[in-house]
Amino acid sequence: MSSDFESYEQDFAVLTADVTGRIAKVPKLLGDEKKQMVASVEKQLEEARELLEQMELEVREIPPQSRGMYSSRMRSYKQEMGKLEADFKRSRIAYSDEVRNELLGDDGNSSENQRAHLLDNTERLERSSRRLEAGYQIAVET
Repeated sequence: MSSDFESYEQDFAVLTADVTGRIAKVPKLLGDEKKQMVASVEKQLEEARELLEQMELEVREIPPQSRGMYSSRMRSYKQEMGKLEADFKRSRIAYSDEVRNELLGDDGNSSENQRAHLLDNTERLERSSRRLEAGYQIAVET
């Protein structure tokens, strides 16, 4: 029985490695390519869920004295599956930096322009503060 479980583990490892690689590619694709990749990943995630179910059934059939070790493995596989699903969800809605910049009209100079404006405003504020302090000193002396 544990050999079946180990076989399922190997299949799960191969499948999750493939899914991880495909998830990394999803944000970089556009249009139909992205839709096809998303459909493929969804299919593989469903396959992985089915493998987890099979593994769970195998764990239930293992004698109680050795079941604890396999149960802890199952918990870690379920956590890994949850992480994969969350990563996939993020990758489906993620856009590359180029697309984001194009949509937002961001160019590299905007931060430099903002920094220059900030420095100008800081200097103006310092000059105004000095004038106020000088005016306060004159008022105190009077």
